[in-house]
Amino acid sequence: MTQLEKDLEGLITKDPKIVNENANKDSQTFATMRDLTAGVVSKSYGLMHLLPQHVATAHQSGDIHFHDLDYHPFQPLTNCCLIDAAGMLAHGFQIGNAHVTSPKSIQTAAAQLVQTIANVSSSQYGGCTIDRIDEVLSKYAIHNERKHRAVAEKYIKAEDIERYVDEQVTQDIFAAIESLEYEVNTLYTSNGQTPFVTFGFGLATDEMGRKIQQAILQTRIKGLGKDRVTAIFPKLVFSIKKGVNLAPTDPNYDIKQLALECSMKRMYPDILNYDKTVELLGDFKAPMGCRSFLPAWQNKQGEYENSGRCNLGVVTLNLPRIAIESQGDKARFWEIFAERMGVLHDALAFRIERIKQAEPNNAPILYKHGAFKYRLQEQDDVFSLFEHQRATISMGYIGLYEVATIFYGPNWETNSEAKDFTLDILKTMREYQYAWTKQHDVWFSIYSTPSESLTDRFCRLDYEKFGAVPDVTDKGYYQNSFHYDVRKDVTPFEKLDFEQDYPHYASGGYIHYCEYPKLDHNKKALEAVWDYSYDRVSYLGTNIPIDHCYDCGFEGDFDTTDTGYRCPNCGNQNPETVDVVKRTCGYLGNPVQRPTIEGRHKEICARVKHMKERKS
Repeated sequence: MTQLEKDLEGLITKDPKIVNENANKDSQTFATMRDLTAGVVSKSYGLMHLLPQHVATAHQSGDIHFHDLDYHPFQPLTNCCLIDAAGMLAHGFQIGNAHVTSPKSIQTAAAQLVQTIANVSSSQYGGCTIDRIDEVLSKYAIHNERKHRAVAEKYIKAEDIERYVDEQVTQDIFAAIESLEYEVNTLYTSNGQTPFVTFGFGLATDEMGRKIQQAILQTRIKGLGKDRVTAIFPKLVFSIKKGVNLAPTDPNYDIKQLALECSMKRMYPDILNYDKTVELLGDFKAPMGCRSFLPAWQNKQGEYENSGRCNLGVVTLNLPRIAIESQGDKARFWEIFAERMGVLHDALAFRIERIKQAEPNNAPILYKHGAFKYRLQEQDDVFSLFEHQRATISMGYIGLYEVATIFYGPNWETNSEAKDFTLDILKTMREYQYAWTKQHDVWFSIYSTPSESLTDRFCRLDYEKFGAVPDVTDKGYYQNSFHYDVRKDVTPFEKLDFEQDYPHYASGGYIHYCEYPKLDHNKKALEAVWDYSYDRVSYLGTNIPIDHCYDCGFEGDFDTTDTGYRCPNCGNQNPETVDVVKRTCGYLGNPVQRPTIEGRHKEICARVKHMKERKS
């Protein structure tokens, strides 16, 4: 059988390596299966007929991973983006045959955002973000305020006008945000999944902006449906800034307290520390979806521009394999590293050349109607939106823990020489980054790959090739990017201190996580970690056990089994009566309904096991 035939048979027989590669795609539905079938065909054709032969071979053997082969290069699609939502709402846009004008209420603005999210997600293959959504929507809530004030001045006593207007506007905002949350979670894109969308918010200090922030957080705390389950999307990223919401004396400190409560109950929001983000990126913005960040960029007028920019794709280097092949010889390691970086370059350069073949009519919402800010005509060159380093393309890496383990043993994190070696790897990648950026006029970014599927794939391939290498291939997974070994019991403060150096060299994509037991009412404990992180890291996620059993009412952390998760109180494993939420990469996922791939499941199991051994 050809590989294509094997993969198609794998779809029919529900091979987990194929149908469960994405933890947020429900492979039981026809829509997802149709997308997976198209993806298998696109991937096969891309490997056989489109990619340079040495790149295809390197991907298939596991030297590199050419991400999203089920979409690109078969089609010249882009990856993730920051949608220019403010421009689209202000100037109107078109979807299909419908010309959408600028909204005159927050409810209409929210509805237009949902349609924008759905169409953008169907026109690319990565995540999308609406950054500063509180500030974007604030001006449309003012329309509501004016309407209610006009009514009140006619029919309400003068002394009651302000209270009436405030109550009506507040209701409108909460209704709009709740509708936005429900609609995002009930959407299905052409990819057969809920849109991978992120909302960045937290910096608005005006009255309407504050109300929108409160509505976002309270809606998430409330949960979805009659069972009040945790919403998986949109991913929430809450911005923290000195003078805005960090300290008790700041005007939005009360909203930070609400964000802490939300994170304790629903795991989101993640937080984005303003000053450290500016230090790493040159200016402030949310990630494009999961963790991909844009560097500062100025247009011809000298203005900093973020919304409307995007990423052109990722190729990831298998660093643990290089370490294994070097057999503990650093000189040999750097020789192999240089060779593999050459392949990585060719793979990324091919992505760039393929995207140059796109036309504005291929994705009108992106190129013609404002999602990428500048509105092209059908004869225009789409690459004009990406050149001069306006777009990024990502040099991914995985497994710094395993690399250092080969040279220094499995407990190397406190060894400064070992850590310096891992940092030297990123510093060397940065030298390539600058050279390739200059060569191609696209910003090459160093990306700490989320590795949802690569934790399994690279390790599995290396186990087949090299056998059981202690603390490397014998675990069943590779460690995500620069993260501290999940099997070790360290405090959040120790973990942040260890990891804080890496994003300085890998600012094209990163996130830190801290693990907690169920905190219940200990909000101050979580706030202590958030505050500690402010001057140390830019982007921090909160991992707290929030599983729920509707049979017995248990709330906390479900037991992990070889095949999934089980309520520790009553043994319930029925996906219809449990709500299990785990972080499968930068996003949350429901692994009971859509099991994670094997390696990622093992990593989660290891993390949960050691969390349960930790004293609260």
